[in-house]
Amino acid sequence: MTRIACVGEAMIELSLNGKTAQVGVAGDTLNTAIYLKRSKPELDVQYVTRLGDDPFSDQIESFIAEQDIGTEAISRAENKSPGLYAITTTDDGERSFTYWRSAAAARDLFATPDGIDCSVLKDFDLVYISGISVAILPPEARSALLDWLDKTPVALAYDSNYRPRLWEDQRTAQQVTRAFWERADICLPSIDDEMELFDETAAQVVDRFLKSGRRGGLKRGSEGPVSLGSKVEQAYDPAPVVVDTTAAGDSFNGAYLGAIVSGASQSEALIAGHNCAANVVQHRGAIIPRERA
Repeated sequence: MTRIACVGEAMIELSLNGKTAQVGVAGDTLNTAIYLKRSKPELDVQYVTRLGDDPFSDQIESFIAEQDIGTEAISRAENKSPGLYAITTTDDGERSFTYWRSAAAARDLFATPDGIDCSVLKDFDLVYISGISVAILPPEARSALLDWLDKTPVALAYDSNYRPRLWEDQRTAQQVTRAFWERADICLPSIDDEMELFDETAAQVVDRFLKSGRRGGLKRGSEGPVSLGSKVEQAYDPAPVVVDTTAAGDSFNGAYLGAIVSGASQSEALIAGHNCAANVVQHRGAIIPRERA
């Protein structure tokens, strides 16, 4: 059975609707793990993170298990707690985030009394990491993770998922992102993130990834993805209505990866990713009910 590790930060989510808020659990790589598992239930999908010893951490781990995601690679830290964020959306579905995560336990992921240890990832066939996963780590942990990946044959899927406030500065984000793109076996960038991070036009981003020779999909929202690694020309149906774009890219990544690792063609995987995202944006919140998936 193919074993996949999704690495990152699971957080308490407040989804605001007027004066009320719905409390949930989410995080970019966790969202991807859930949609990956839903798309291909036969895969062994594990979530790799660090939680605290508080009731909210218990709630997060229980939620992950309820989604049929493995929790055996989740570590705990004493006197720590998870991060929290709130989502607000405009009438056209665009979202903004407010975070409380500076002391989250996930920032110490891979840290041990003897230094940084990434060996929890060694028994997986594929590791999925995002720019958020990397940005929250201290610089020495980022370097150790990349060094570990460079020395192992494990396949890496990466999404730059650029959030400027998580990085020390744009130059650091550029340097780290370039290094992970060079190591990645599957690239899942979003065009708006790459434009902002590297100060490029849409055409320049497309050209850069096409020339890289890496496989994957360059996400462009309702326009549909650009195929990376092989030429695919096909139409993508936009969502009939957009309620909330939260987790659009995450859900694309999950369905795309599920299709690819299960032997689907590039064309089929891109369609699977796009259709999953088009469904997700028609509902509020990062994780839509199973019956609507």
